[in-house]
Amino acid sequence: MFHLIWYILVGLIAGVIAKSVMHVHMTIFWTIVLGIIGSVIGGAVTHMFSRPANARFHPAGIIFSTLGAILLLFICYKLKIHFPKVGSF
Repeated sequence: MFHLIWYILVGLIAGVIAKSVMHVHMTIFWTIVLGIIGSVIGGAVTHMFSRPANARFHPAGIIFSTLGAILLLFICYKLKIHFPKVGSF
């Protein structure tokens, strides 16, 4: 249960930083989804080059999660994929 809360929290932090850098407005749900997908991308890259010492957490986890989320937003921008905006009901 704690892992799920941890993924959501890290996803929220990485998503908020990424959407602030890329100047994108989206709902909190899509911000968390963006951060979690960014964590998967960032985690895949970091595990290819360096394994974590304790096999659980990588020291650069939040940094690469944020970079992965920024990369995802950049790809979505280039492919003209839009997320639902805040207040677009």
